[in-house]
Amino acid sequence: MRALTCTAFDEPETLTVTEQPTPTPGPGEVLIRVQAASVNYPDALMVQGKYQVRPPLPFTPGAEAAGTVEAVGEGVTHLQVGQRVAAFTGTGAFATHLIAPAAATLPLPDDLDLSVAATLPLAYGTAMHALIDRGQLKAGETLLVLGAAGGVGLAAVMIGKALGARVIAAASTPEKLALARAHGADEVINYADSDLKAAVGELTGKKGVDVILDPVGDRWAESAFRAVAWGGRYLVIGFAGGEIPKLPLNLPLLKGASIVGVFWGEYARRDPRGNARHLTQLAEWVRSGALTPEISRTYSLEDAPQAMRDLLERRVTGKVIVTP
Repeated sequence: MRALTCTAFDEPETLTVTEQPTPTPGPGEVLIRVQAASVNYPDALMVQGKYQVRPPLPFTPGAEAAGTVEAVGEGVTHLQVGQRVAAFTGTGAFATHLIAPAAATLPLPDDLDLSVAATLPLAYGTAMHALIDRGQLKAGETLLVLGAAGGVGLAAVMIGKALGARVIAAASTPEKLALARAHGADEVINYADSDLKAAVGELTGKKGVDVILDPVGDRWAESAFRAVAWGGRYLVIGFAGGEIPKLPLNLPLLKGASIVGVFWGEYARRDPRGNARHLTQLAEWVRSGALTPEISRTYSLEDAPQAMRDLLERRVTGKVIVTP
C-alpha cells in the first residue's frame, strides 16, 4: 500500500509518500480500500504537533475516508467484503488502504457518492453534534455561523436549515458569503468590514441570536458572543482564526447564556450509537437533497501536503478531498 507518512512533527511539506505492507484487520476491525479521504484542519495541526492528540511517530494523517471493505476481522458481522463504507479513524486515511474499527464504520447506500460520503463523519458530524446535542437548536430559533464557508461552517449552515432554524452566515469575503447563501443561509454578514455585533443586532431587531457556532475564535469571538440572545448558547468548535480568545465571564452572566464546548471525536468514541444515528440522518439528507456538500477541490495523495497548507492558509471553501 501507499501512504502519506509523517516521521517528525513539522510542516505539511515535510510529509512523503511511502510504500508499506498492506495491514491485516484484527478482531473488530475492517480493511478499507480508500476511494476518497477528506482533509480537515486538525490533520494539519496534528502533523505540526499542535493538536490535542499527538500520535506516536511515524504515522499517516487523515481522519476520515470512504471506500470499499477488502477484509473483515474476527467478530465483525455487520460488514462484508465489497461493501461501500465511510469511516472515522483519527489517523491513517491518507493512504490506499485503511484499518478502521468496525464500530466506527458506517455502511453506505449504493447511490451515495463516495467523495461526498468521505466528508460526512468529521465536519458534518461535528456540526450535527454541536447543533443538536450541545446547542439544542430548535426550529424557529436563529443560528449565527462564523466561518460559514469552511468545512464545519458550511455544514452548519445546511444542517441549521434542515432543522428549521433561521441561519445568519458570517464570513470574510463576498465570495464566501455567496457560497453560504447558495447553500441556504437566510442572511449574511461580512465580519471583515463590518461590526459583527451591530450587524446581528440589525438583523434580529436587537434581540440577538439563540445559538452561535464558532469554528474561528480569534478576534471575532467576543463580538459574536455580545450578540447572543438571553439564554443563548455559544458553541466552541475550534480556533481556525489563530488565537484562542479570552471571553469576559460577566457576559454569560448578564445574558443568562452558556459557553458550550464541542469535541466531536470524544463524543463519537463515548457514544458510537448516537453518532451512528447522526451519520445515518446526514446520509439521508444528502440523498434527499436537503444537504448538498460542497467539494471545492480534489488532490492526489502526493499533493495532500498542499491541501493541508491551503487549509492552514484559509484558502479552502467547503471541503477538499484526497483520492489515493
